[in-house]
Amino acid sequence: MSIQWYPGHMNAAKKKAAEQMENTDLVIEVVDARLPEASTNPMVEELRKFRQRPCLKILNKVDLADPAATAAWVAYYNAQEGVTAFAMTTKKPADVARVPELAKQLAPHRGVPTKPLRIMIMGIPNVGKSTLMNALLKRKVAKVGDEPAVTKQQQKLYLDKNTILVDTPGMLWPKIALPSDGLMLAASHAIGSNALIEEEVAVFLADEMLKHYPQLLVARYGFKDIESFDGIAVVEGVAAKRGFRQKGGDLDFEKASHTFLGDYRSGILGRISLETPATRKERLEAHNAEMAVKAAEKAAIAAAKAEAYANGKRGT
Repeated sequence: MSIQWYPGHMNAAKKKAAEQMENTDLVIEVVDARLPEASTNPMVEELRKFRQRPCLKILNKVDLADPAATAAWVAYYNAQEGVTAFAMTTKKPADVARVPELAKQLAPHRGVPTKPLRIMIMGIPNVGKSTLMNALLKRKVAKVGDEPAVTKQQQKLYLDKNTILVDTPGMLWPKIALPSDGLMLAASHAIGSNALIEEEVAVFLADEMLKHYPQLLVARYGFKDIESFDGIAVVEGVAAKRGFRQKGGDLDFEKASHTFLGDYRSGILGRISLETPATRKERLEAHNAEMAVKAAEKAAIAAAKAEAYANGKRGT
C-alpha cells in the first residue's frame, strides 16, 4: 500500500511558511525520534536552506524510541552543516528548558532588544510541536490532541521580550516516495485515518518488530514459537490473546490491528525505533535500484514503440 495524505490546508500552510521564512532567524524542526528521517519534511529543509537558516532538529518522544538508535541519529544530524540535534521529551521540564538555550547558540547575533530572535517551529503532524510550544510558554496557547493536523493556522507569540516563536501547522509533502515511509508515518499516527488501512499498517509494524524487537512482542503478548511468526500471525495472535472475535467466531483482525497500533503509539510495547541511519540507507538504495529498473523498462518500451512506428512508416 502506498500511503499519501496532503489535505488542502497543508498547501496553504506551506505558502505562509515560505513567506515567514524570510523574517525567521532559526528553524526548530520537530521530528518523531522513532522515525526521524521518515518524519523529516523535505519541504522544510528546502525552505530553510533557500534562506540559509540554521536548524535545531528536535527528536521528540525520545522516551518511546530505542536509545541506541536515537544516539546514532543525533550523531548523524550533528554531522550536517547548520544542524544541531537534540533528543528530548516534552514530559521533562529540564529538556524543554534547554531548547531556548540551544536556539540562542545557533543564532548568537540575535536575542537582544534591538534584534529579537525569531524562531519558526515546524514539523509534520502529531510529532508534538504544539505540546512543545505550550511547554516553552508555560501556558496553553496551541491546541493539542491525539490526532494529526490539529493545528491548522500559523500563530506568533513571545517567549520573552527578546524571543519570538512562530508555530506552524503540521505539514506533510505532496508525494511520499518510499512506501515504507508512508507506513511508518501511519503507524506513528502522523497521517489521517481516512488515508490508510489499519490492518496493512499493523502487519507492516509487526513485521518490523519481528526483525528488530521480537522480545518485546513476547513480553507484551506472551507469544510462543515466535520464530515461526510473520506479521499477519502477530496480529492474529493479538486477537486471540485479547479475545477479539467476530459474531461467527472468526478472529477480529481489524480490532486487533487497532489495539496493536495503539500499544505501539502509547509506548506500551516498549522503546522502539522504526529506522536507524543504516536501515535508512538500505531502504533508499533499494528504492533507487527499483526506480532505475522501472526507468529502464519504460525506456525500453518507448524505444520498441518508436522502432515499430519507424518500421511501419518504412513499410508504407
